[in-house]
Amino acid sequence: MPLKGIVVVDLTRIISGPFCTALLGDMGAEVIKIESPASGDPLRAQGAVKNGLSWYYALFNRNKKSVCLNLRKDEGKQVLAGLLKRADVVVENFRPGVMDKMGFGRERLQQINPELIYSAITGFGPDGPYAQRPAFDFIAQAMSGFMSLNGEPGQRPLRDPLPITDLIAGLYSAFGIVCSLVGRIRSGGGEQVQTAMMDGIISFFSYMSANYLATEKLPERSGNDHPIVAPYGIFKAQDGDVAIAPSNDIIYARLLEALGLEHLGQDPRFVTNESRMRHRSEINALIEEKTCTRPKAYWIERLNAHGVPCGLIQNLAEVFSDPQVLHQQMVLETEQPDCGKVKMTGFPVKLTNRPCRLRLPAPALGEHTEEVLLNLGLDAARIAALKAGGVI
Repeated sequence: MPLKGIVVVDLTRIISGPFCTALLGDMGAEVIKIESPASGDPLRAQGAVKNGLSWYYALFNRNKKSVCLNLRKDEGKQVLAGLLKRADVVVENFRPGVMDKMGFGRERLQQINPELIYSAITGFGPDGPYAQRPAFDFIAQAMSGFMSLNGEPGQRPLRDPLPITDLIAGLYSAFGIVCSLVGRIRSGGGEQVQTAMMDGIISFFSYMSANYLATEKLPERSGNDHPIVAPYGIFKAQDGDVAIAPSNDIIYARLLEALGLEHLGQDPRFVTNESRMRHRSEINALIEEKTCTRPKAYWIERLNAHGVPCGLIQNLAEVFSDPQVLHQQMVLETEQPDCGKVKMTGFPVKLTNRPCRLRLPAPALGEHTEEVLLNLGLDAARIAALKAGGVI
């Protein structure tokens, strides 16, 4: 596997950090998750719990080993230093300054292991006026401007139901780590990778940010309509809705042909995308007048045959039984010790020669503590003493 032999010390919890390290684990890295002996990652108790296991936790912590370590004790910090000395990567998502207070700031990490790649995930960045604010996905969505873009015209801003800023920050962290690993191979030395939830979501704004920076004109919320293309959105069929996305003039012409509305191609209101944007409600009404005459399945088949992007609006039950989703192995099933079979989403990145594998189920709290410490060189007596002292 591409990251086989890479050792990652995972000091993260909840979403952004565990998502990052799960991506590295899926690619073959040995991920050692450090958890508090008291209760571990709070995600263990969130979401749907079945047979004592949070499936939410299982998704973000597959392909990892769990080590319980009390980092409030000096002996626990000594064990962590030993792990970091042999590691390639350490990932944390504490508030800025916490690692310094623990005694593991960047300078100390460089002393322990000059080749170590240190990735920190924060809400707003390592410094600056907002650095010490508590960061949650909802707040990052609001402050980044994302919510101002999302929702129906004239309605209140709308949050995305997914923890999208956490996920983007975790994705960028994994990307930065892999880039740093390549850089280390070429020129040696460690690296610090900084990603922030607010930075990550802003970088995804694409045409929204480009248009605003070019014109200084605030975009209006457009709901399911496209902000810069018309027609484009959800249209009613006889038995429900169909999403249709004619993103340029060529595909728009195909749409008119598929609908039998070729004459609209000569209508001065709809000749260019600019004119269609001005008359969006009118072109949408004319299209929907046609799509209402047939069921969804008819339009899906006909529009695809004409090369017009379209699709059903599926719920999760439909998604996770969809033949293409199943073909792409986006639903995995694993045997979780003491919990039975667990289903989770699959690997979104497909490598032909070195594919991702589900090597380890999500670990029980502290499941691998003794194994990891034995590999670190501690003997059984030392491990027993650490256990007796409440360090592990």
